[in-house]
Amino acid sequence: MDISTESAVFGGGCFWCTEAVFSELRGVISVESGYAGGGIENPDYRAVSSGVTGHAEVIKVEYNPEEISYRDLLEVFFSSHDPTTMNRQGNDVGEEYRSVIFYTSDEQKEAAEAYVKEFIETKTYSAPIVTQIFPLDTFYKAEEYHQDYYQNNKEAPYCQIVINPKLEKLRKQHAKLLK
Repeated sequence: MDISTESAVFGGGCFWCTEAVFSELRGVISVESGYAGGGIENPDYRAVSSGVTGHAEVIKVEYNPEEISYRDLLEVFFSSHDPTTMNRQGNDVGEEYRSVIFYTSDEQKEAAEAYVKEFIETKTYSAPIVTQIFPLDTFYKAEEYHQDYYQNNKEAPYCQIVINPKLEKLRKQHAKLLK
């Protein structure tokens, strides 16, 4: 039986964090860390983290829309990072850590814009939302050592201090969406 999948691309700071969060969701087939939104082809981590390429650290989520909706993914995305800080998430600072959605269809664009509009209308955040919404041009897969980083490095201090609290929050706020 073939599964019909769709792709979603999100940048919510460090891709290690967002990859770990989205990997926990039911209906998610795969999550890849990578780069999008910059001006050079085939960027690598060193170039992206130097800030000269314009790329963001992102994740590409392959998901089954019959098990989890794009709106559910947006809900998790916005609750897993701070969409009000420009080019920063925690101690990670730079354009590569910006809050950004790269849509792959008109439906995703409309859903993302509507979701942000809801936040603005309900004054969910006390500061303006700075999340950018752009069409996906090209997704570049990050180096292999960035893939499944949390799963392969759970005992690393970064994982313990930064990622574990995000996963705890996910499990409390979105239990109905977990595998």
